[in-house]
Amino acid sequence: MNNLDLIVVGGGITGAGILREAVRNGFRTLLIEQKDFAWGTSSRSSKLVHGGLRYLKEGHFGLTRESVKERERLIREAPGLVEPLEFRLPVYERRKPGRWTMGLGLALYDLISWKWNHRYMPRNEFLQNVPQVDPRGLVGGFSFSDAQVDDARLVMRLIKDAEMNGGKALNYTRVNKLLRNSSGKIEGVVTEDVETGEIKPFHAPCVINATGVWAENLHPSPEKNKHIRPLRGSHLIFPWELIPITTTVSFFNAQDGRALFAIPWEGSVLVGTTDIDHGNSLTDEPRITQGEAEYLINSLNHTFPGLKLSLNQAVSSFAGVRPVVSEGNVSADKESRDHVIWKDKGLVTVTGGKLTTFRVLAYDTLKACLDMLPHCNLDAISEPVFESRRSITLSHTVSETVLRSLWGRYGKETLTLLNESDEQDLETIPGTRTLWAEIKYAAKYEKIRHLDDLLLRRVRIGLLLSKGGKDYVGRIRSLCENVLPWDNERWELELKTYFMLWDSCYSPDAFQNFSR
Repeated sequence: MNNLDLIVVGGGITGAGILREAVRNGFRTLLIEQKDFAWGTSSRSSKLVHGGLRYLKEGHFGLTRESVKERERLIREAPGLVEPLEFRLPVYERRKPGRWTMGLGLALYDLISWKWNHRYMPRNEFLQNVPQVDPRGLVGGFSFSDAQVDDARLVMRLIKDAEMNGGKALNYTRVNKLLRNSSGKIEGVVTEDVETGEIKPFHAPCVINATGVWAENLHPSPEKNKHIRPLRGSHLIFPWELIPITTTVSFFNAQDGRALFAIPWEGSVLVGTTDIDHGNSLTDEPRITQGEAEYLINSLNHTFPGLKLSLNQAVSSFAGVRPVVSEGNVSADKESRDHVIWKDKGLVTVTGGKLTTFRVLAYDTLKACLDMLPHCNLDAISEPVFESRRSITLSHTVSETVLRSLWGRYGKETLTLLNESDEQDLETIPGTRTLWAEIKYAAKYEKIRHLDDLLLRRVRIGLLLSKGGKDYVGRIRSLCENVLPWDNERWELELKTYFMLWDSCYSPDAFQNFSR
């Protein structure tokens, strides 16, 4: 790519959001990611698009207001990808927070969103809705709503939409060097394909550093007491049959009072999340620790004592590392999720923030670039991110539910996915809500380098199926053999590497199988 306006470094939600906004506004933009798209935090979140109810407790009213606004926008613009999600929150006598405290917080939450969507449920009604919760001391509970997303698919939707409109994105490509002129002004970057070793320079008057927890590697914080604090959040995934809830259940850990949840997701139940300092190297794939696993299991059994859950019943685990900007001396769960932007002679760094507010981060970052791009302008932030679904002619008949989900995940490419699929591949993979056809489409069109790209991020069956989907290896391979340039030796290597990775970082007891 020649004559670039912007180079974005980092292929998570922040970088993808910047790429989409930049291309939508006519900026000639290239995105570079050193691993796979959404490899980091952006495929390992709690899958929530939310206003941040707990942030009200810390007095972060502005962040909550901003988040609620973006939540509502995404629900409107991306149906099938971002969907409303009902929560139930039990209230117990002599436990904090009590009914009136929670009621006041939820009322404030609704007022900020200009949408009254919570109500109190008496004890019997709450137990009818969530019969699995501990009835001892239960006085009632609340219902309220936020929203849910497949985080990795959100990243891919933004990148694909940007590429269809002239943007460019490269995965497995790292920045080896920032190019500066004699006065120190940015002129571009030198990149290296991490697998082929190919070196390429790219030139642009502005480089955006959107690398999350790695941001200070490219640009140390200019503020003496403000630095990135990597915080790990770990999750467990259980079969729905073991935790048969129809709405999300939010609850509080009995020891430290941290808010947790059990959330129906893609036919399973996602349980999380922890919030602790990540002391391991950022280059290692993060994984759950024994302490975190026990913390989540104990919290579950305290809330649902009749289920008698154990770690060996979980399907999988995953952990992500959040890029929180810290000023120090604050406990992990009280850190602000606000973002920061630093500028240095054409290098603009953005870090912190939340998945929900990715567009605000993108817009603020692009505004910081405008003085280096005098020919570029920004539309109002109120302009839509995603195009509305249009009428399409399909070669196969699918339900409205399936079509809504596919359009949310793939946008205009839904037509390609469906029309290139065999009838039998439009069936769902058992135990998930994923179509077999999605595997073939992703393998063909979504820059797959390795099997974990496909099974852990483009589709999520590596998290949703027992042993990472080992029972379906034959069909997965048959779907992909004609669209991936892998010979038999490469397939055997990919399978061996993937299952070793899954055992050490994604199995429920990953901490037992991990070796450096």
